[in-house]
Amino acid sequence: MIARKAAKALAVLPLLYAVSQPAQAAETETAIFAGGCFWCIESDFDKIEGVLETTSGYTGGRSANPTYKQVSAGGTGHIEALEVKFDPAKVSYEELLTAFWHSVDPTDAGGQFCDRGESYQTTIFATSPAQLKAAKASKKALGKSGEVNRPIVTPIRTTAPFYDAEDYHQNYYEKNPIRYKFYRYRCGRDQRVKQVWGPNAYKGIPGEH
Repeated sequence: MIARKAAKALAVLPLLYAVSQPAQAAETETAIFAGGCFWCIESDFDKIEGVLETTSGYTGGRSANPTYKQVSAGGTGHIEALEVKFDPAKVSYEELLTAFWHSVDPTDAGGQFCDRGESYQTTIFATSPAQLKAAKASKKALGKSGEVNRPIVTPIRTTAPFYDAEDYHQNYYEKNPIRYKFYRYRCGRDQRVKQVWGPNAYKGIPGEH
């Protein structure tokens, strides 16, 4: 009798484990932001506590599995973007929105800083109805806040297939720190962000810029 009860208990364990998996998966959410050069936005978001993983890539376009050469040449509709996996118990989506807005120039519809063209446009790609609602509310509130003196033109779109960029683009700022810092400085990213946002530049992103 005891042996039979033990066998039944063991048989239930895999079922209990399977049931517990969705709860664990829910602890991680995904956000997608396009903020110009993905090297830079990746390095910024990696500083935020609660961000678990970032991946540079391409999204929003018409072709499957695009290459950097194709996207940067234009015509694909794809945008350089960052996929952000985060722990909502440590950082909320609204906090990520704050960090995003204050690390880009959302008044520029033609690209970002020295990088021009469709592939460098700012865009928020909402991955759920809740994110879409939050992003629209955030944009509206920011427009009314008076923090910027020009219209915010960053579009908010629903998520599209996301394609990882080539390996050499991932964590570029860590692999090639000298080249990365030189590029970021010469592109004028930090200078323009500070000009747009003043004391609120990089709000929500720790560290010096």
